[in-house]
Amino acid sequence: MSAKSQLASLIQDFQQQRPVRAGSLIITIYGDVIHPRGGNVWLGSVMKLVAPMGINERLVRTSVYRLVQESWLQAEKVGRCSYYSITGDGLRRFRQAFEQVYSIGDDDWNGGWCLTLLNQLEPELRQKVREELKWLGFGNLSPTIMQHPRFKPEQLTPLLQEWGAFDDAIVMQTHPIEPRNSKALRRQIKESWNLDELGLRYKRFLGKFRPLWRELNNNDNLSPEDCLAARLLLIHEYRKILLRDPFLPNELLPNDWEGHSAKQLCRNLYLAIYARSDEFLACNLENASGPLPVPGAGFYRRFGGLMP
Repeated sequence: MSAKSQLASLIQDFQQQRPVRAGSLIITIYGDVIHPRGGNVWLGSVMKLVAPMGINERLVRTSVYRLVQESWLQAEKVGRCSYYSITGDGLRRFRQAFEQVYSIGDDDWNGGWCLTLLNQLEPELRQKVREELKWLGFGNLSPTIMQHPRFKPEQLTPLLQEWGAFDDAIVMQTHPIEPRNSKALRRQIKESWNLDELGLRYKRFLGKFRPLWRELNNNDNLSPEDCLAARLLLIHEYRKILLRDPFLPNELLPNDWEGHSAKQLCRNLYLAIYARSDEFLACNLENASGPLPVPGAGFYRRFGGLMP
């Protein structure tokens, strides 16, 4: 087989997902490609980026409309052309997840926990906030208490305000504890997070993308456009898993945790294809002023450092 045939398999797998979540893929595109280049892009450019995945123009328009209604994107009309950028609220929602995607990882946990008490919220709002916190990787300590090992109280303030829960939620930061990996704490981890399910999702990710990595080393016949499709699918699938990952300290994870291998694979693939994919982006993305600018300095800090 070849790298191109492995990419075709990945695209086919994406197309068979039901429902096809084009809006989620578009958010991935904004986070990985558009935001580092100024954040604003012509709708036609977005259509060109998703076409290799089999997403037609009608679905793009519908998905972008929904993202505007959900305050992810904002529109600007210039003549007959529409240009879209991430809203401030949208940027806050996905910033942490994308920062985790491109980090090389660390284990700087000091033993403390961020606790969020929701017992003073009305039941409907409590359920909404619980779901939002789960998407940020919080686990259940009890039906009304959520916990996270790395989140900081100051990071929660704007989010609780956005959700309308700031006045009635209680946020606490515990002091470091010793020992950090006690038997009781490990039991609590298993009750608060479904690590078996998360580990299975990482295993599936490895099964999908390892064949592409092997062929990149044996028979790399990807064009710049192919590299972009592979890059977007890679980051999209990896990001979906990270949305549920609390990034527990290594001392609280199983010894054979698949998340470490998934991170390394994602980094290796990205480093192998991003430069060629950027060749395609430089020729095919535009805003009202013309071609999108080159990526900012922050882009080249991804995965510990990319070559400009």
